[in-house]
This record gives sequence, structure tokens and C-alpha cells, in this order.
Amino acid sequence: MAGGRIFKERSQILQQILREGSFLDIFQKFTSATIAAERNQRGNIARRCGTSLFFFVVVSISIMSHSSWCTAGGSGKGVCPFSVALFAGSAFSYLNYVRLRSKSAVSKCSIDEHKRTYIIAGDIGGTNSRFALHRPGQKDPLLVHIYPNEEALKTAPTYHHATLMPFLKKCLAEVDEWKALGEKEVLSQIQIVACLATAGPVTTNNDVFMVNLGENGGSIDGNEIEQCQDGLLSLVVRCKLVNDFVGQGYGVLDLDLDKEVIELLPGSKAKMNDLAPICCVGAGTGLGECFLTKSSLATKLGYECYPSEGGHADYVPRGPLEVELLDYLKHKFSSENRISVERVVSGRGLANVYEFLAQKFPARVDKSVHEEFLNAGDQQGRVIGVNSGTEGSLTQQAVQIMCAAYGSEVGNAALKFIPTGGMFVTGGLAPKNIGMIQGEDSPFMKAYLDKGRMNGLIKSIPIFAVMNEDVGLRGARVCAEREYNAM
Repeated sequence: MAGGRIFKERSQILQQILREGSFLDIFQKFTSATIAAERNQRGNIARRCGTSLFFFVVVSISIMSHSSWCTAGGSGKGVCPFSVALFAGSAFSYLNYVRLRSKSAVSKCSIDEHKRTYIIAGDIGGTNSRFALHRPGQKDPLLVHIYPNEEALKTAPTYHHATLMPFLKKCLAEVDEWKALGEKEVLSQIQIVACLATAGPVTTNNDVFMVNLGENGGSIDGNEIEQCQDGLLSLVVRCKLVNDFVGQGYGVLDLDLDKEVIELLPGSKAKMNDLAPICCVGAGTGLGECFLTKSSLATKLGYECYPSEGGHADYVPRGPLEVELLDYLKHKFSSENRISVERVVSGRGLANVYEFLAQKFPARVDKSVHEEFLNAGDQQGRVIGVNSGTEGSLTQQAVQIMCAAYGSEVGNAALKFIPTGGMFVTGGLAPKNIGMIQGEDSPFMKAYLDKGRMNGLIKSIPIFAVMNEDVGLRGARVCAEREYNAM
């Protein structure tokens, strides 16, 4: 009776497994996921393979127990076909793990000491892709170039063919030491370690889907770039993807605080605590946020940067007109309950704000500016910013609303992280609209400081506007150097 009950229970378990998919499929998914994670997480190979072997042994033992219930529930003679199938599936799955592990090790080449190594840093935003070529250990780039994404992506089959390939060709044509070698020798004597800081959440598979890349979003796959053997792209032996604000975060550590930033509260430099958290919020095509901390047990190791998707937190209106703006945006983006702050605080957000104002106040629309706006494609925000100097114009009002929302969101981040190591306002919109950001009477600072009972805390936090736009590129170089040193 007991044997029959066990047989029935385990039959139900087996049926559940079979309903969810073949056992072999389940195992193959496990091994493939393991390999994908290992592409980004270095560790002891023997330990990882040992873990997989342990998994294999445990499954085998489990399968043998299936054999026992087969005989317990039946005649007790012969071999249970289920256990044969499951054992074969697990064995094949383990061999598949070994095959994939071997393939992963080959595709993720180690540094060839007989070749010259170069670093490529990339800052990949929704509008532009910036690339810089460096020698390892050197901050000054050999070459920097910017590619407009909308134009580059029109005909190329992949992102790396659209931008990285042209940049490599430009290096061959313009970098003296590459020109001296020629393409054939470059292909045999040079290798590249790259880091691309991308505007989106990077997965453990070393890929990213950027919602603001192209018209409908686009993917970048670091592993695919590493494995590509198409001409000069074959030079890339490692391509690490990081969130763009990881790049921004490490980049602010490289700033000259006397020349490259503006204090938004007087005395900010003197207030900085070099053991405290740092926060970075920046609006460009989108809105990004990150924070950096030091370990209290090992401060000599410096800051470690952590990304976030804080730009997709809820937008909160601050007055009656902004409440109408929120309703307008909910309707525009078919969102019943909420809108992300990036829909207002970004280049595209600025375009959204102007659209709202134009439909609410049609008599105030400047027809020539409006026509330019409608024909500007992904540069609509730039059109509004360029024309915002006209007193009393809709374009000026749009920038004021955007900057107030920007200051409010930076203040929210300051409350959450209390970054007495420094709050840095980065991105392309800060230097372009510094007149609306600098000064305690500016729309930005009024909203930033308007935190009720926490106003005193906010005033104690050092805050800076970053005036150059290569911060993400600098940070990507730092990440690429780390990757190179770890290989």
C-alpha cells in the first residue's frame, strides 16, 4: 500500500514537470542561464564547475529514487522508462553545460600579451553615441567622435555595425599608430577592451534594451559584439555594458571642482564629506539617477557606483497647471494612473510640456517656432531650449516648468540618499539651461529647496551643476580600465 501511495504521489510530480515543459528543456534553460551569468561574474572556474557537477549528481540520485518508486508501484522488474529518460536528459544537460562553458571561455578571450591593447569608452544615450579611444592607464583620448543615433541606425543591421564599426574605421584612418600599421596588421596586432555606458537597465546576460534608442527602442548585446568577427569589430575581445549612470557616477569622481562645476548652494565644496554618499541626477534625452558609497570597513578602495531607474518614478505636479499637464500626459501615453518623471524632466519631456502648453494656449503659439518644432524629429527639446530666451513665450514657460520639476526630483533624491559627499546635477540639460538652474530664485532651486520640514537638511547638502557633457564617457573609461585590469 505504501509503495502504491508513493508511486501515485511521484507520478503527480512527474506529470507536473511534463506539463511545464520537457525535463531536458528545463535543464538546458538552467545551464544556459548559468553560462549567461558567468559571462559577467568572474570567479573560481573549478568552484562553478563543481557546483554544476554537484547539481548533476543530486539529480542523478533523485532519478534513481524514481527508479525505486517505479518498481515499488509496479512489478519490481525491469528498468523504469521514466528514469531512463530523466537520467539521459540530465546527462545530456550536464554535457551541454560543459559545451557552453567551453564556448563561453573561448568567446570571452583573455588578453593576448603579444598584442597591443586599447580601451574604447562609449556613452550611449538616446540621441547620441559618444566614443573615445584610449591607451590603458591614460586619461587623454587618442580620438573622440559622436554619432547621432537616429541617422546611424537607419540602415545598419545592428547597433554595433551602426556606430562602433564606423568609429573603428575612423580610428584606422586618423590615429597615427593605427595608420602606420594598416588594416591587415591592425587586425593581427591590436585588441580592444570596451565599456559602453548605456541608457537602460543592463541584464546579467550583458545586454540592454534601451527604450529611447530609435523610434521603438533598440537592443545592444555585449556578448554579440565580443563574438562578432566582421572586420574591425573582431578586435573587440571584451565589451562590458554598464548603465549609463554608472558611467556618470564614476565620471563625477574625475571632475575638477574648481573648473568644471558650479556650486548651486554657496560653500558646497567646503561642506563635502569624503566618506559620505554621492548622488548623481542628470537629464538629457532621458532622466538618470545613481548613487555612490564607500565601504566603512575599507575606505581606501574608494567609491562603488550603483545604478537606479529613478527617472521612471512617478511625476508629482506642484500646482494647478501641472495637474492639467499630468492629465494631458496620462491621456497621451494611455496611462490611467501615473506618468514617470522622465516624461517631463528630459529633452523629450520638455517637448511634451511645450505640446501641452501649445494646445492649452493656442493664441500664444509662435507659428515659426511651432513649425520648426514639428519638423525637428528627436531634436524637438533642443528647439524649445534654443527659443526659450523670448520673454513671456510658451517655450520659456515650458523650460521653467521642466526645470522646476527637475529641481523637485533632485531634491527628492537628496532626501533619500542624504549625499553629503555631493549631489551632482549632470546631463546635457544642466549647462544648456543654467540660467533656470543657478541661483536660489531660479525655478530649479526654488523647487529643490521646497521640502517643508526637511528644508534645513536639504540646505546642508553640497550641490553642483556639472558644466561639461563628457562625464559619462569618462566613467565608461574607468569601467573599461577595471575590466582590463581584471582580465
